[in-house]
Amino acid sequence: MSRTYRYEELLEKTAAVLRSFGYSAADAALTARVLAEAEARGVPSHGIGRLKLYRSYITDGFVKPDAKPEIVKETPVSLTIDGHDGIGYPIAEFAVRHCLDKARQSGVALCAVRNTSHYGMAGVWAEEIATEGMIGVTMTTTKPNAMPTHGKTRMLGTNPIAVAIPAAEGAPFLLDMATTTAAFGKVRVYERRKKPLPPGWAADMNGQPITDGTEFLRQFNSQPRHGGLVFLGGMSEETGGHKGYGLGLLVELLCAGLSLGGWSYHALAKGSGRGAGISSFFAAVRMDLFGDEKLMRAHIESILDEIRHSEPADGQPRVYIHGEKEREARAAAMKNGLVLDDASSNMLEELYSALGK
Repeated sequence: MSRTYRYEELLEKTAAVLRSFGYSAADAALTARVLAEAEARGVPSHGIGRLKLYRSYITDGFVKPDAKPEIVKETPVSLTIDGHDGIGYPIAEFAVRHCLDKARQSGVALCAVRNTSHYGMAGVWAEEIATEGMIGVTMTTTKPNAMPTHGKTRMLGTNPIAVAIPAAEGAPFLLDMATTTAAFGKVRVYERRKKPLPPGWAADMNGQPITDGTEFLRQFNSQPRHGGLVFLGGMSEETGGHKGYGLGLLVELLCAGLSLGGWSYHALAKGSGRGAGISSFFAAVRMDLFGDEKLMRAHIESILDEIRHSEPADGQPRVYIHGEKEREARAAAMKNGLVLDDASSNMLEELYSALGK
């Protein structure tokens, strides 16, 4: 059965489990916060269910919990960071803090990161920049789980892009999207909940559509390279699949290309002797570079408001702006508690109980 947690309780238990993996107290607290935010916002694919995966990253040698990020190239408006195979969350926080500092001085800051690992829900980092009144951008490579258009070999990752733009009312526009139709974590959520995958999410080892999540994961794990997720637009050029593929490839080039880091095809390769091999990219842009910030934020809000109040399609309650569903889910969770599905709550309680708590 599902279980409901208070936000603070979930933070405490998750941080304790992460410390048992070798995370420092600060890194555990930060990672726990971002995982809890995903659960609160209704994005369980990036939440507590990843705990055992993070432990395996350490035992498999992909992540070194004591590694510290290093700036290896720097200008007034840019920096390149080597994460030295550390935990993705503190590396992302390091990048965001340095981007904000530079953007306050120079107006804009760009950051490429190599040798990092999974940093959770991308939107959290873009939003962190937006709360400082700047446009925030982040993207990251992942393990190889998606096929280029007309291919059947997994070459690229889900490669999310997140952009946050401040508006007048404090809540930013927040686009947080995988360049595939669905994030890989969502496939795992559907599989453990015994729900069929929606059409257009995945292809089998022969490059054909598949909706059986259990069979898809079986093939995915048994076939080193064939079969995987489908990019936005579907499996053909006629439906625009090449556009999603192009976005995914763009992420690879901005993240791995600019940082001289690993790209998705070589990431998380067991027995390679390398770290996770993930690369990422961040940007912070001060709005006053373009004019009167107050007027721009009000204008942005007016655009969003007109779309928000446009006429919904038959059977639909309203038109949403990106980020609104997650904010509303978070508000409800903070009031009523965070509901974890049975698989995630059982995992958390098992790991927590093993600590003798």
